[in-house]
Amino acid sequence: MNHVLQLHSDLASGTYRHGPYQAFKISDPKPRDIHKASVRDRLLHHAVYRVLYPALDRMWVHDSYSCRIGKGVHKAINRYRTFAVQVAKNHTRTAWVLQCDLRKFFASIDHTVLLAIVAKRIPDPRTQALVANIVGSFHASAPGKGLPLGNLTSQVLVNLYMNEFDRYVKHELRERFYIRYADDFLILSEDRAHLLRLLPILKAYLHDELSLALHPGKISLRTVSSGIDFLGWVHFPDHRVIRTNTKKRALRATLHNVTSYLGLLSHGNTYKLRHRLLSSPK
Repeated sequence: MNHVLQLHSDLASGTYRHGPYQAFKISDPKPRDIHKASVRDRLLHHAVYRVLYPALDRMWVHDSYSCRIGKGVHKAINRYRTFAVQVAKNHTRTAWVLQCDLRKFFASIDHTVLLAIVAKRIPDPRTQALVANIVGSFHASAPGKGLPLGNLTSQVLVNLYMNEFDRYVKHELRERFYIRYADDFLILSEDRAHLLRLLPILKAYLHDELSLALHPGKISLRTVSSGIDFLGWVHFPDHRVIRTNTKKRALRATLHNVTSYLGLLSHGNTYKLRHRLLSSPK
């Protein structure tokens, strides 16, 4: 309780300063650098999140799905299926999907750009200063760049950051069939040439306004019927199958986490794989 009261006093007096992080690596399944704040700072993160999230979530576009209450992976892939049916006119026409991924997303978040967005979207000066304190407590490859993956506040701040892009695509470019999940987004159209013209426009906005870049190896333009690899599933017009790497991890699953994989697999055409998981010895 003494620590809680001291934190309250520091916040009230404006003397609070965010502490250092403990760094470690995980494989999820690819290697990731995680930075863990102290208990004191994590308590503050939760308090800030509880205030900011409800206010900011209301201004975010409908088709942003990561780290949002009532959204998530399954809502995103179901939305993709709905869009695919609409664009392909119930699969009677060819529909194209432009799919992109942002390069080094969390590590590339520009503090100056982020805090300018915070100032625009959050009117309270004290809240702005507190967010600046949290943001400035960490940098990735260069000063003034990056947010830590381990912070709860990072989830709401990256969505606030990318909301500028979401609104640009939806409201200025008027792309109706757009979905974003974290740093992965796609746009559907029946016009392949339109998507090709759109790509450099998206690149320019991300670079000029948000200091972000598309991952050059993760840009694809494919038809819906050829299968779209999105959020762990490969989506076809009438079914979806689990991504091969996810299937391999599921088959290596221990008894402890096999239930979570069964929950995941229930959202696609995976009867045989679920049967293998249930019948294999652990």
